[in-house]
Amino acid sequence: MTEQKLDMDNNPFLLLVEDDQVFSQVLSQALQKRGYNVIVKSTVNETQHWLESNGVNDQSFRYAILDLKLESETSLPLITAIKKISPEAKILVLTGYASITTAVEAIRLGASNYLPKPADADEILNALLNDTPNSELDIEDERMSVERLEWEHIQKVLNENDNNISKTARQLNMHRRTLQRKLQKKPVQK
Repeated sequence: MTEQKLDMDNNPFLLLVEDDQVFSQVLSQALQKRGYNVIVKSTVNETQHWLESNGVNDQSFRYAILDLKLESETSLPLITAIKKISPEAKILVLTGYASITTAVEAIRLGASNYLPKPADADEILNALLNDTPNSELDIEDERMSVERLEWEHIQKVLNENDNNISKTARQLNMHRRTLQRKLQKKPVQK
């Protein structure tokens, strides 16, 4: 990837919403070295308050990287809030809990791209800045495992119920605590 160096006086703002302190610090420093003014937030409420109180205009606010899962909440509502302030902003949803349902929902809400963790700063910037998918990535045509299908189904039903755990558990005929334990685990690969 060619590194995009920017004039220091005209550096665009990049909003990074990440609840992992170490990862956000490392990524923030890497992005600053690449010429971005990085604003770091760690919760949905903190980010929404910042967006409302700072009145960031669309000329300075161009990019956002959102960790999908922030403690017990999802960052998906931030996509709409960011697009309201800056319709042209490019938004990357970054997650360790990747699922087809959340990827589709993020893109539907206005995210530019969706990237599973782990990813380094170059991979993140490549996904954020490029409008076309990376053709070098191999896409395997294999069937999903039963565990992965279960994870995808849970994510779909949870999304249909606006992330309401109790309602989702009832609909899946599952105890609420069992569902919560399943959601805390990382998704099974394939």
